[in-house]
Amino acid sequence: MRINHRLSALTAALSCVVVITACEQRGALIVSSAADKAAAVTTLADRYYAETLQRTPEVAYFAGVEPGRHDRIEDNSTAARQAANAVVDEIFEQLQSIEAASIAGRPEWITHAYLLQELNASVAQRVCRSDLWSVNQMGGWHSAYAQIAQLQPVGSPELREQSLTRWSGFPAYVNNEIGHLQRGLKLGYSAPQPVVRRVIEQVDGLLALEVQQSPFYSPAARDDDEAFAKATGELVSGQIIPALERYRDFLADTYLGAARAELSVTANPDGRACYEASLRAYTTLDRSGEEVYELGKKTVAANTARVVEFGSGVYGLDDFEAIIERANNDPEDRFDSEEALLQFSRDAVKRAGAEMPNWVGNMPGQPVEVVPFPEHEEGTGRSAHYRPGSTERPGEYRIPLDGAEERSLGSAETTAFHETWPGHHLQVAVGQAVDGLHPITRIIWFSGPGEGWARYSEALAEEMGLYETTTGPISRRAWPARGMVVDPGIHLYGWTREQAIAYMTESGRFSSDTGEAMVDRIAILPGQLTAYDSGGLEIFALREQAELALGDDFDIRDFHDRVLENGVIPLLQLRAHIEAWIADHNTP
Repeated sequence: MRINHRLSALTAALSCVVVITACEQRGALIVSSAADKAAAVTTLADRYYAETLQRTPEVAYFAGVEPGRHDRIEDNSTAARQAANAVVDEIFEQLQSIEAASIAGRPEWITHAYLLQELNASVAQRVCRSDLWSVNQMGGWHSAYAQIAQLQPVGSPELREQSLTRWSGFPAYVNNEIGHLQRGLKLGYSAPQPVVRRVIEQVDGLLALEVQQSPFYSPAARDDDEAFAKATGELVSGQIIPALERYRDFLADTYLGAARAELSVTANPDGRACYEASLRAYTTLDRSGEEVYELGKKTVAANTARVVEFGSGVYGLDDFEAIIERANNDPEDRFDSEEALLQFSRDAVKRAGAEMPNWVGNMPGQPVEVVPFPEHEEGTGRSAHYRPGSTERPGEYRIPLDGAEERSLGSAETTAFHETWPGHHLQVAVGQAVDGLHPITRIIWFSGPGEGWARYSEALAEEMGLYETTTGPISRRAWPARGMVVDPGIHLYGWTREQAIAYMTESGRFSSDTGEAMVDRIAILPGQLTAYDSGGLEIFALREQAELALGDDFDIRDFHDRVLENGVIPLLQLRAHIEAWIADHNTP
């Protein structure tokens, strides 16, 4: 799973974009030919890309791009964010004046698809007022900045100065966050109490570290300048740690008691509208929460039948619950140490990487590493996730090791394939390597096509012969689409915590502790868990359509290249792209 940073503000409004002809009233573009329209899209995307990195240089570290300078922190003040919204509105209005059909077949059609979806989602999700309840254990700012500090470039006088400048701005950022949460409480917005407890635990983990072990001291640990080390140590002990202490104490002493007990986002003002906007933003599809819920139930029923079919072959059982119980109690399906879990995951990733060229034509050269969570993140409810690499560093599959003895080998296999090969790492590394894609495709992430590909990859891995366990193929059949049910179940249908945990754990994929963490994840990321199978089902459907249409001419490597070659393009545009490829094949 990748984490998107919010848009922050600009200090000045974006001027009217001029392409070929002059600007009309309200910033509309006057363009006539297809070439002019394509140029207009590129100009808008160029400006959006530049302004995004100007506003939020932090996004570069999670997208594998070069921000230019490394001395700024997002301006998260209310005024700055209001200015950012004005910029988005202006770009959005101009982009909407250009019909996508008018540039079909051009690379700018891809750029248009990304930018339109991103801006549309950004505007629609304002109803959530997320900045007023931004307490997030799934990669919140406290965790994100801890990672950024470990990626902060050093090694020269200029870079050392930039590091000190950036992190000197951290206390102001934290103070603004506290102010936003205070305002949110006054207006009736808050995060759920269990989420707040998890974030307090994560911040406590950061505060428990000695200064020189803190991730915020990492720039000095990777540099040999003594004066820089001294200055960084003073900055961490004198400014960063006190800021985190203020935030932690505010959460524990003030915020927790006032936060909502309800899991559903509908407990916040305009919560129902927020859920629908978030759902569409994550999936990139036009489905209501009720439609997702019903499709999810239908798909879970079909997957249950597939588990029974598979289980009858390996266990001789024809009952879903009996098969899951047998898999859960398999003594060979548990790790005996954290080291065993880490090595098993690394072996699975290596095995998958070696097989990958047989299934994709445009194989990226960027490697991926399996990296254990830092100590302060262990046991705090954060899930395993992928962090993109760049030309200078490999991608990372970041994995928690706590409770290894309770973890399933099969689930570990499934997750490794989901996050690396043939999942997220392949997907992201291919997108980074494709020539001609606009750079906004590297800083924009859509969960529907992104997580959808990773879900598809769990099944593809079995087709590739990668699974060495029996429980992996069972769990990868038993879990999918349950997120499409439990997510709206919590947010729209009033599911209790216990009901949601029972529904998830009956799949055999998760323990009760993991189920607890998943509930809190759903609570703070409304709609996100539906994206995996919404996207996965769409990719499976496109493959079936291509296989039927192309017959003997169908090439799985070619199909995968076509799915991946435009990055995480929204699912509606992915369908149009694949259908155009099919039509081109069938044209005499």
